[in-house]
Amino acid sequence: MKHYVIIFLVTILLGGLSTTISQRETYFGSIKGKIVDFETKQTLPGVNIILKESSVGTSSNLDGEYEIPHLKIGSYSLVFSFIGYEKIIVPDIIIRSDRITYVNVELRSTAIDLQSVEVTGGYFNNTQQQQLSAVSFSFEEIRRAPGAGGDVSRIIFGLPSLAKINDTKNSLIVRGGSPVENGFFVDNIEIPNINHFPVQGSSEGPIGIINVDLIDNVNFYSGGFGSNYGNKLSSIMEIKFREGNRSTNDVQLDMSMQGFGGVFEGPINAGRGSFVISARRSYLDLVLDLMNENVGLPVYSDIQGKVVYDISENDKLSIIDVFSYDQQKMNQNDAAENDNNVFVDYKYYTNTAGINWQRLWGTLGYSNTSISHTFAKTDGRFIQTRDAKLLLNNLSDEHEIKFRNSNHLILGSNLNLNFGFEYKGIFTKYNQFYNEYQDLLGNKTEALTLNKENTSLIVGAFTGIEWRPFSNLIFAPNIRADYYSINKTETVSPRISVTYLFNELTSLTGSYGFYYQNIPAVITMQKDEFTSLKNPKSVHAVISLNHLLSESTKLTLEVYNKEYFNFPMNPSQPSLFLFDQAVQENLFLTHSSLKDNGEARSRGIELTIQKKLAENFYGLAAASYSKAEYKGLNSNWYNRIYDNQFTFAIEGGYKPNNSWEFSARWLYAGGAPFTPFDVNASTLAFKGVFDDGKINSQRLPDFHSLNIRADKRFHFEKSTLIVYLSVWNAYARNNVASYSWNELENKQREEKMWGLLPIFGIEFEF
Repeated sequence: MKHYVIIFLVTILLGGLSTTISQRETYFGSIKGKIVDFETKQTLPGVNIILKESSVGTSSNLDGEYEIPHLKIGSYSLVFSFIGYEKIIVPDIIIRSDRITYVNVELRSTAIDLQSVEVTGGYFNNTQQQQLSAVSFSFEEIRRAPGAGGDVSRIIFGLPSLAKINDTKNSLIVRGGSPVENGFFVDNIEIPNINHFPVQGSSEGPIGIINVDLIDNVNFYSGGFGSNYGNKLSSIMEIKFREGNRSTNDVQLDMSMQGFGGVFEGPINAGRGSFVISARRSYLDLVLDLMNENVGLPVYSDIQGKVVYDISENDKLSIIDVFSYDQQKMNQNDAAENDNNVFVDYKYYTNTAGINWQRLWGTLGYSNTSISHTFAKTDGRFIQTRDAKLLLNNLSDEHEIKFRNSNHLILGSNLNLNFGFEYKGIFTKYNQFYNEYQDLLGNKTEALTLNKENTSLIVGAFTGIEWRPFSNLIFAPNIRADYYSINKTETVSPRISVTYLFNELTSLTGSYGFYYQNIPAVITMQKDEFTSLKNPKSVHAVISLNHLLSESTKLTLEVYNKEYFNFPMNPSQPSLFLFDQAVQENLFLTHSSLKDNGEARSRGIELTIQKKLAENFYGLAAASYSKAEYKGLNSNWYNRIYDNQFTFAIEGGYKPNNSWEFSARWLYAGGAPFTPFDVNASTLAFKGVFDDGKINSQRLPDFHSLNIRADKRFHFEKSTLIVYLSVWNAYARNNVASYSWNELENKQREEKMWGLLPIFGIEFEF
């Protein structure tokens, strides 16, 4: 830590020098962008754009484009106003030396009677106010989030809908749902897992793949989402990649404790299109190699990018690709020295490539059509440290070919229609060996050799309307139907939401709907009879109250209830919940028998206050109270391992000037449930065995942690240098993630979360 403090003190001194220099020289950048209608995506000419900090402004041209040149470096807010449309304010626009900052905006026509309300502009438009169980983050909010470490999943850890059970992983535990239940979409293209070193069949992992420098914005839906998304039970994360610079080539280089890499972007065909590409690699293994040290550190790298091209005025193609490679190779001695029960020889590749065609239908609406391919290859051996016994040999090839079409049509001034369909072909080839093992209840499980190929498909169609019978009432019934070939099952998922707008500031939304999801192939492939298991189902009921406390501050109060049905359960483990296994064991293990009558439930209340950067301060405060349980095959109800019950988070930042920014996040959560070991049985077995009479009956110590961050910008004539120091768990709280059984010493041990962890980073833009 001393080294980081010294480095940052030097940064502060250089910052003083930079401030002195900037007093003598002024550097400039510019803003460009395009403004379109939210409903039709048609360009809007004549929109007024004004810098909130001054009287400087402009208006959009016939193509909806605008430009504000020769702006002093710094942070700005833009006000967009147009007759018949909501006036909105976009904050946090950073002007950098000799760079173009792109700000593209969608304006939505207003249907609210505003005669009795003075509209002064807001940082949350009516669409953002009315979104159910949803939150949006801009590029700058994503980039600077304290404790996120450039990981898009960790950015939302402060939300009340997420459990806090282990900060060494970025698992999204959404309203009592396991990480298996989350969906991720980048520019209308599904990516099964956005993490390095993922858990097969789940969305877990320790560190994210997506480079936040490529993200334009993120929308996260923690429940009650519409019928345009299927085959997920809990949440959807929409990620929009930004377009590259259409005017000039830009380069960014960066390095932190996590790795080093860069971003390169530029125009195609004189600005008719653009590209942006990122490449990154971890480097601690390279440093240790130079020191002749080899401790089996994980190695990871990723490459991702986006290409866009305007085929015509109404047609745009975008291509994305997200590739990652993970590797870790340990030996028995390294594992023993670090008290690891298991050592690994592991390689993993994954790539998702897709193309999306956006077609504008004039004033009628628009459509998005995409086709993509995902490939994942696992080559891993997991070996028991104390006796070098091979536990798992996993050779897997998994492919998904996906087609997705989504359409938004305007049928009248108060009626919109959404519809579309999806196809997913799933091709799996497993060559796996699971050795015999003792499960968490002490049962012996026979060895399993799995050499199997399988082809299945999921076909779905969805439709829904958004009807405003009155200006202050929105009625949105929708429905989807899916066919799953693996178990030859059809499902129908009706969903409905109703929103009442009390006025421009306050709205109330209620939602109810059904959701289905297939069981991961890593489970269903184990036995032929598992392919006939029913699809797990969840039922969401949500009531949401949204109120603008000021133009930059929004309050959201939500009450929800989730009921789960048809989950797979193992009769030999009647008190355990299978979908929680991936969290407890970091993989899905084998089962000799499964039933599909598992039940669970989750209910709670959440309060969120979010403040946008109106002046020099921004922040978010959130609290929740919830209860998550499951029903064992013995008819007893047990706590889910995610059941924190009470959580609280407060985060925010302060920007005293254009060079410095300070931010912090403090998280608190009630202790998660755990099951104590049967010490005698565990000692005899040299492996942890649960006390079956006390399943999830005890709780870990409460969790709390402070993350702080300081950013310093150095401005030069044609470049910008950003230096930051982020400190995780700043007061070194001894948070316990779980209790495990140390098989080498044959005793219980505490698994700790992050200790005090400094992360120093540099970004250089030119």
